[in-house]
Amino acid sequence: MTAPVDLSHLDAQGQAHMVDVSAKATTVRQAVAEAIVKMQPQTLATIEAGNAPKGDVLGTARIAGIMAAKQTANLIPLCHPLPIHGVEVAINPDASLPGYRIQATVNVKAETGVEMEALTAASVAALTLYDMAKALEKAMEIQSIRLLSKTGGKSSDYQAAAPQAR
Repeated sequence: MTAPVDLSHLDAQGQAHMVDVSAKATTVRQAVAEAIVKMQPQTLATIEAGNAPKGDVLGTARIAGIMAAKQTANLIPLCHPLPIHGVEVAINPDASLPGYRIQATVNVKAETGVEMEALTAASVAALTLYDMAKALEKAMEIQSIRLLSKTGGKSSDYQAAAPQAR
């Protein structure tokens, strides 16, 4: 028989609640997340040439990702609002996909981590890239949204393994 698991986001009555992190130490924390958007080579070429019908696809997606990181607590019910110190969203073309690799890095000095903020930033940047380019191709695929790394806090640092070939 296995020991019962202590679920941090459930109270004694089994109701979901926000964890009280006030007793935790304030530390510098960083999380990096990634999303991949696959598309046809001609769609990638059109975006790279700056000829998408809706305008600046990559700039709009980058700003959307930054804004999303700052709104995570409003979107994910049990997330804490955090004093985010920095958000970087890099959107890089990858002809081998073909498509884009989106990487969101979020930094904070707080009592809890920023994994959800980084994942939200990468996700919303990918969704925005799709929205901005859907006139070019509706069959684009958003894939492999994942945490790449996290540092800081009481739990150990995390580094994702290299993705498996498909």
